[in-house]
Amino acid sequence: MNVVEERSYVEAARREKRAALEARGVSPFAYRYERSHTAAQALKLYADAMGENGPEVALAGRVSGWRPKGKIVFFDLEDASDRIQVYLKRDDLGTAWSLVELLDLDDHVGVHGRLFRTRAGEITVHAGQITLLAKSLRPLPRGKTQKADDGTERTFGGLADPEVRFRQRYADLAVHPEVRRVFQLRARAVSYIRRFLDERGFLEVETPVLQPLYGGAAARPFVTHHHALDMPLYLRIADELYLKRLLVGGLERVYEIGHDFRNEGMDRTHNPEFTMLELYQAYADYSDMMELAEAMFAGLIGSALGTTRLERGGVALDFTPPFARVRFIEGVRDRSGLDLRTATEEEMRARLREAGSDPELVRELSSGRLQDEVFKVFLEPHLIQPTFVLDYPKPLSPLAKEHRADPTLAERFELFVAGTELANAFSELNDPDDQRRRFEDQGREREAGNPDTQEYDADYLRALEYGMPPAGGMGIGIDRLMMLLADQPHIRDVILFPAMRPEG
Repeated sequence: MNVVEERSYVEAARREKRAALEARGVSPFAYRYERSHTAAQALKLYADAMGENGPEVALAGRVSGWRPKGKIVFFDLEDASDRIQVYLKRDDLGTAWSLVELLDLDDHVGVHGRLFRTRAGEITVHAGQITLLAKSLRPLPRGKTQKADDGTERTFGGLADPEVRFRQRYADLAVHPEVRRVFQLRARAVSYIRRFLDERGFLEVETPVLQPLYGGAAARPFVTHHHALDMPLYLRIADELYLKRLLVGGLERVYEIGHDFRNEGMDRTHNPEFTMLELYQAYADYSDMMELAEAMFAGLIGSALGTTRLERGGVALDFTPPFARVRFIEGVRDRSGLDLRTATEEEMRARLREAGSDPELVRELSSGRLQDEVFKVFLEPHLIQPTFVLDYPKPLSPLAKEHRADPTLAERFELFVAGTELANAFSELNDPDDQRRRFEDQGREREAGNPDTQEYDADYLRALEYGMPPAGGMGIGIDRLMMLLADQPHIRDVILFPAMRPEG
């Protein structure tokens, strides 16, 4: 199919320059370029004592500013590390000056020359050679940048619409160095987490993304079809049940950092495709997971930001261990006046309606989902400092061990910071008969109208019957963690290519 695309005047002019380059035998798209330094490295090389005879460098990057002055041109060369000024003089370049006349903002070029400092005080490359590496046929939406007297820069216009930024992340990254820094920070954070776990004897593993049964969380899956086997498959909603099978097999400390998929709503903290860390440790319980979480979060934030105290939303958050601890039942009672051990469903619905919850939603909820909604409305928004919420009602935790001191509760915690859940952990249920009963309870809840329940997984029960050691397990949402680390308001700000409706 031939697609005819209307082009702007600027785009048409750039294509005319491409044709002119090709007519002169200059390829608009080179194969490679041998650069000696990045822009940041070049800036550090120069010392004022060198005068105009600074070291020679070969740099490559985008043209991000263009300032012609007759027979000379100053322009800014920007790469992933920084930006450096380049000086071109017609007499130096000879016939190559004709290439300069066909360059545009956003072209990728290579330059070779000596470093010096201009009268204005800027370290600059006096280029004797310039090579076109890639022609930009569409101008980037850069906007106008003005420099104030104090040296700060302010940009007007440009790529500001969040929908366009997320949809065209390549353009967003190209024109916003601060966005690139968010994803560089994300990569360093994930690397830290891997080192942290590797040093403690955990083994990184990979488990199936396509699964014949989905499980490990209360969520609706994405469904696909395998044609060769003529069977439905599900994109995983969690890694849990496969990782715990590995404990049965003798791998005593395992973790996985990977994508999970949940076919549910999208909001500030939810994207249908997201990154989770899940880890499991044999012969441990949820108290061990709390200690591990405290060490990991304090170490990560200290490594990334240089302190365990950070300010977010005008609030100073302190990640110095130990974190605060609140029991689920007592915390909800103190905030709502409801004792979830004895409160009836109608009493919970009435209290939620008083708090302004959607009456239609409240009417549809029952059992554990109603308890969870009471928690979300009354307690969760107040969990600002790093806080472990402990000992959830058993119906909310079908994969956690029964609390050793109270059979109505499960040994589970969630870690909340600034009103957002960042981690979820259990003393893992390893009694196959107890697990079978809970699967059956989940099945009855599904029949009663709750689609977000755990499927009955016969193979997982078989694995437990071989014997799974007592274990602690924990899941951490990497995207939400990055929202906190990078101080970003929306999960889309920390995912390179978030889910979007198709254009048009």
